[in-house]
Amino acid sequence: MKKAINYINETLGINAIVNPIQNKDLGNLPMYFSKAYKLYGTTIFDKNIVLVELKNEDDLSILQADKHLLLLKNTWNKTVVLVLDTILSYNRNRLIEKRINFIVPGKQLFLPELLINLSENYSLPKSKQKSETLMPSAQLLLLYHIIHRYNKWQIEEHAFNEIADKLNYSPMAITNAVEDLKQHEFIDVNGEKEKYIKFKYERSELWYYAQEQKLLVSPIIKTVYVDVLPSDSFMLKSNASAMPEYTSLNPSRQDYYAIEKNTFYALKRNNRLVNANDREGQFAIEVWKYNPLTIAEEMDNDLVVVDPLSLYLSLKDSHDERVEMGLEQIIEKYIW
Repeated sequence: MKKAINYINETLGINAIVNPIQNKDLGNLPMYFSKAYKLYGTTIFDKNIVLVELKNEDDLSILQADKHLLLLKNTWNKTVVLVLDTILSYNRNRLIEKRINFIVPGKQLFLPELLINLSENYSLPKSKQKSETLMPSAQLLLLYHIIHRYNKWQIEEHAFNEIADKLNYSPMAITNAVEDLKQHEFIDVNGEKEKYIKFKYERSELWYYAQEQKLLVSPIIKTVYVDVLPSDSFMLKSNASAMPEYTSLNPSRQDYYAIEKNTFYALKRNNRLVNANDREGQFAIEVWKYNPLTIAEEMDNDLVVVDPLSLYLSLKDSHDERVEMGLEQIIEKYIW
């Protein structure tokens, strides 16, 4: 939200201040508002504004957002503005068509209720932007397809809703992930009532195309060190602790584990992380953008570790010669 309010102030030449709206102030609004959104209050040109931020942008549904923002507007009698870090071009166009107030910091300020529409070099469709990266859910879909080539369950054989169930995403998150892959020309989409993915290239070609276009990134958001692992949270070994499963490297002295971001923040809220810090501890917990358990499922590993390609991406910028050698072994085994 800090980026959004700075963008508003710099663009409009004002000095607006943003204040979080607490759950206790939501009144009679449905419970899903506190679960799906973060709400903030501010004033722009003497008009009371409610800024609405999705907790998980992968779940963006324009139709649903339109209904929720209208409910907020009618309940509080205030101008309501959707705040997004990024947005695909087709979703941006739909927001404009529906005249929904929205802000993408650094890119666009569309506030039709205030007669404001400012755009700063708005991005082309993602297929044209070679420097952009895949959204986390799209990267997971691609890696799952590449890794699980011999499994009975194949992404291409299942409709979107079945993929969502299998990979523990909402249907809208899968729809957005598929659109992202389509924009980057990885896939075609077939079918009328039920839609199916068809990858355009062989698995090794998909990997090298993604690498060439710099579309794949490390899944790690941050690393947190703790003295004790939470007893009721199952985690996979990662980083140097996972390398012995796929390479000739020996394990490191530091124990590394990976956990999905929502699970991590739930542990943090419940004070389940002992002496959590960003410097040292007996265990290093990597907080991932997507669920490491999802891709590693059904892999025939001796150790309980993350998948090899996410592991590769998490370590690809290492300058340790031993790690670089291990990464080459991963590619030889899983891509060639």
